[in-house]
Amino acid sequence: MAKSRRGRGGAESVVETVAGGVAELRPDRDRPRARTLLIDGAPQSYVDLGDPAYLDFSYQRRLGHVADLAAPPGRPLQAVHLGGGALTLARYIAATRPRSTQQVVEIDAPLVQLVRRELPLESGWRIRVRGGDAREGLAKVPDGWADLIIADVFGGARTPAHLTSTEFVADVRRALRPDGWYAANIADGPPLRFLRGQIATVRTAFPELCLTADPAVLRGKRFGNAVLLAAGRPLPVAELTRRAASDPQTGRVEHGRALLDFTGGAAPVTDTTAVASPAPPPEVFD
Repeated sequence: MAKSRRGRGGAESVVETVAGGVAELRPDRDRPRARTLLIDGAPQSYVDLGDPAYLDFSYQRRLGHVADLAAPPGRPLQAVHLGGGALTLARYIAATRPRSTQQVVEIDAPLVQLVRRELPLESGWRIRVRGGDAREGLAKVPDGWADLIIADVFGGARTPAHLTSTEFVADVRRALRPDGWYAANIADGPPLRFLRGQIATVRTAFPELCLTADPAVLRGKRFGNAVLLAAGRPLPVAELTRRAASDPQTGRVEHGRALLDFTGGAAPVTDTTAVASPAPPPEVFD
């Protein structure tokens, strides 16, 4: 059962137990139709129903840049979202690229029900939400269907191990068009062992990669999110760099030799060696 909690500015939070923990939709006093989704106190998504093209979280802005550059402006995309949250990126693509067709795979059915009820999708948006495991949902995507696949899957603030392997990445490549893009939200902290391993893993399926994140994260100074972008064709690195540098929280882009050096000889991980991403330290959400 949902509970209400009085928030800042008089608006009420909606609190409800879902499969992944206690979900809270917390109002934003500066944007009256906006809500932040938190699971067990950890921020997961931000949605503004009045402006679905507005992205508040830094890593979601970076994923928004990817969606902007994945095809010529205005052209509809066929996109797959592994992990749904509050459907922020699906809403963004629907708002910025009308007539896009999107599939979302989200394992937490009660969370989907909460989001649909409290943050309803606009009629006419071609967004299909499927329940179930992300890898199992990916396996149902036809060969070569997607222009863009975004992986943003966290359970207990950690990416499950079976979504980090070479076998998983091979299935991503199968579901993409030959010129399609894969973008993954990866959370890690010093010494960045997990992130380096993910770069090596994705490189087994894609020849072109770039990485964007807060410079402090890339220097191993703090825990945070990095967006890894991969493709079978050259990426618009210069434009991604320009956009990352102009974000409210400035990002840095690594590519080519610099990214290879950053990877530092890390080995790809397979289904037999994969582990979940590291748990964030408690102070990250303070």
